[in-house]
Amino acid sequence: MMREQSQARLQAAYSEALAMLKTGRAATAEQTLRAIQAAEPGEVKSLHLLGAALLYQDKATEAIEVLERAVASRPDFWQARTDLARAYRTAGRRAEARKELKRVVAAAPMLESAWLAYGDVLIELEKYPDALFAYECARRADPQVRRIEQAREALSSDDNKTAEAIFREILRSDPAHVAALCGLAAVSLTASRAQDAVRLLKHALKQSAHLPLAWRGLSQALLALGTLPEAESALRHLLKMEGQNPNNWVLLATVYTRLMRQQDALAAFEEAARINPGEVRLRLSVGHLNKTLGRRSECEQAYKRCLEMDPGMGEAYWSLADLKNYTFSDAEIASMQSLLKGEDGDDEDQAHLHFALGRAFEHKKDYSTAFAHYATGNRRRRKTVPFDVEAFENKTKRVRECFDPAFFASRSGSGYPDPSPIFIVGLPRSGSTLVEQILASHSCVEGTFELPNLLTIVREFDHADAVHDAYPEIVRAASPEHLGNLGRRYIEETAPLRGTRPYFIDKMPNNFSHVGLIQAILPRAVIIDARRHPMDACFSTYKQHFAEGQSFSYDLEDLGRYYRCYLSLMDHWDAVLPGKVLRIQYEYLVREPEREIRRLLSHCSLPFEQACLSFHETKRPVRTASAEQVRQPLYTSGVGYWHHFETNLEPLKRALGESLARFSDM
Repeated sequence: MMREQSQARLQAAYSEALAMLKTGRAATAEQTLRAIQAAEPGEVKSLHLLGAALLYQDKATEAIEVLERAVASRPDFWQARTDLARAYRTAGRRAEARKELKRVVAAAPMLESAWLAYGDVLIELEKYPDALFAYECARRADPQVRRIEQAREALSSDDNKTAEAIFREILRSDPAHVAALCGLAAVSLTASRAQDAVRLLKHALKQSAHLPLAWRGLSQALLALGTLPEAESALRHLLKMEGQNPNNWVLLATVYTRLMRQQDALAAFEEAARINPGEVRLRLSVGHLNKTLGRRSECEQAYKRCLEMDPGMGEAYWSLADLKNYTFSDAEIASMQSLLKGEDGDDEDQAHLHFALGRAFEHKKDYSTAFAHYATGNRRRRKTVPFDVEAFENKTKRVRECFDPAFFASRSGSGYPDPSPIFIVGLPRSGSTLVEQILASHSCVEGTFELPNLLTIVREFDHADAVHDAYPEIVRAASPEHLGNLGRRYIEETAPLRGTRPYFIDKMPNNFSHVGLIQAILPRAVIIDARRHPMDACFSTYKQHFAEGQSFSYDLEDLGRYYRCYLSLMDHWDAVLPGKVLRIQYEYLVREPEREIRRLLSHCSLPFEQACLSFHETKRPVRTASAEQVRQPLYTSGVGYWHHFETNLEPLKRALGESLARFSDM
């Protein structure tokens, strides 16, 4: 009876240790397993698990000694042999690991973990095709393969709830299940929980060190977190294994674009297009990169190549139109008109065509026809990116109420005191790219692009409650230490984008809503408000098809109300943070550039440099819709341009209301 009770206790302890190990608590599992071995020396199951626990803690030499004893005691213990091979690999004894695993997969071909371990060894031996075959065998040997496929189908159908339920069900029975960990990480990524995804994927890589599925997911998660050098490193490792997968090259190109290594990004897109020459969107991306680099001829060629590959591609026509000074031929206009489908067809594709036709007829000075196309394009586009202007107005009100004088008074001295960031805020199409180009022409200032890092912090604050609407009030609960850490994080995350110049620009226009947060986390940052007459700013935005974001811009009334929110917030920042924000009015800048540029540089505590007046000669990548304009000298033809369309803009005027009076002298 006592013997049976003792055995029951040991079995319970073994089960507990196994659960600990599967959830990553290897050190605790090791203690329990050593106690079992002390009570029953040489018991093979716990001996094997002890070796696995040691291996999990990277104690390869000790793990090998323990696991060799286990397999000597029971030569057909295939899982123990698999873990012994994993220990050999960790210790650099790859030939022995490979020999051991060839034996295991021959004897136990449905042992998933053996195939995973075999793949890992083959990767390190640079036997990449053989390794991918081993990983595929592991997938097929997985007892949960059908459930995993069901979950992935649900995920691809945007049924995240079902996918998450299946992955979690699998992980309840096996917390170390690699495919389920990767799947749950993918769900986390779609829910903007990139940190959770990284944690899950690193746990998966503890089970299989080189599994491409896990490295691909980790690359995406690191990119979402903004840890770009780490994302690049992960992708470089992935490409050793899956160098013929064009999606991996696209992901690398995305990382390089974010790192401002545009030439490297172009090379990556070109490689993806070489691997998959029939994918027209890869050629479109090549065109976009050439536009960013200022290579007009190559850019046009790429867009026209897209139309050769797919003559009905509305986005390629819009990309040509978005070069601003591209003139469509009558034949091209006729081709676009022939592709229109009334109210039918794909909303996004039809929107691109209407925006392109609007630009074509605008160049012909047929403003009535141009506006009709812009109106239809905006209506079709708005169906794909709805915007709740009332919710934004309410959010604006809450931001003003939260960041009041008392907020800043009680946090004086908090934040991270780095003076290097220069934030340019405002609305799109209001001169922010021009201001950036002027500043980036100064020897002390690094031009970057529209950095997402601050908006990521805002999103994390927002997601602190169940309805994802905790910002801005939650900032009040943040300690001075936390605010300082956020400022430090921003500086560290943006460091890979900068060179050796002491200042750098963050030109995300939408940050106008977050001036208060900027002050709280980076109190020494410089802030510039790039402003333009509301009729010109809003109409210029209205006739721009944005690749992403700016969902407020596809309705004239929404635009007017959004502009009023912007004005109310900038007035608020002027009241609670007097002198913090410098306003650069576009109309004044183009008429008296030297005076305004001197004001701008003075606010940034920078000496005047002649290069800032010759900004159009500065060679640097520009990714925004104004890329073509900032490579030209200043011109005033954009001032009052909206008058050409005045009869169509009454809804915008009504929405702007009394705010228009503030700009009567322009």
